[in-house]
Amino acid sequence: MRIVVGADHRGYQLKDALAEHLRGRGHDVTDTGTNSDASVDYPDIAEAVCEAIIDGSADRGIIICGSGVGACIAANKIHGIRAGLTHDTYSAHQGVEHDDMNVICVGSHVIGIDLAREVADAFVQAEFDPQERYLRRLDKVRALEAEAATKSGGSVGQKISG
Repeated sequence: MRIVVGADHRGYQLKDALAEHLRGRGHDVTDTGTNSDASVDYPDIAEAVCEAIIDGSADRGIIICGSGVGACIAANKIHGIRAGLTHDTYSAHQGVEHDDMNVICVGSHVIGIDLAREVADAFVQAEFDPQERYLRRLDKVRALEAEAATKSGGSVGQKISG
């Protein structure tokens, strides 16, 4: 699987460990940074990870910041992204199986490396279950996203410069 990973300055060490772990499992991993403890803004990292999914160069993404919360909020602003804050294996696979989640957000200050590896494995091994009820719900989520884009003049998921 093609996986894109990114982290802010609080999560880069966990990102590096997860990237190495996933490569060791045979996955094609792209790293969008950051690679030091120099401060960077998590929305920029979330955008880089999500853009790789939107443009088709990656199948799934993992974003790491201190809590995972900020990264998750930012990622879910991008059209076509379904990100979940994921600190356990059940959420990691269930989010894919039932909700077609394509990004997980992890807090480096919340879980350790061993659990993070298990979460990443559960996420990348899971497949969407196309049962009617999950398809119906996913269609409703997509409709909400489309409606939000229409109401905002199409700016949902577009970078705002200023």
